[in-house]
Amino acid sequence: MLRRALGPAVLLIVMAVFGTYAVLGPNGARAYGDIKRQLTKRDVELAALKQKRAEWQNRVNLLDPKKADPDMVDELVRKKLNVAHPDDVILPMQP
Repeated sequence: MLRRALGPAVLLIVMAVFGTYAVLGPNGARAYGDIKRQLTKRDVELAALKQKRAEWQNRVNLLDPKKADPDMVDELVRKKLNVAHPDDVILPMQP
């Protein structure tokens, strides 16, 4: 009689282990809220990075050799070469 009960008992233990893992494991039902919070946080970071990328893309487009923006070129030349006329007024801009 003990041998006949051994198979279902092992099966029941295995099912209990997998069931517990499905609920309490790192990808289980209880971890869903934490995963949702992480996703929201990453979406905010992604939006900030996309905005920063758009700003950099705009600067790159302004420096295109075929149609460079004269003000942007002048700003970069003065910044890199540290060149200014004595009568120039330099106003630092916050990025």
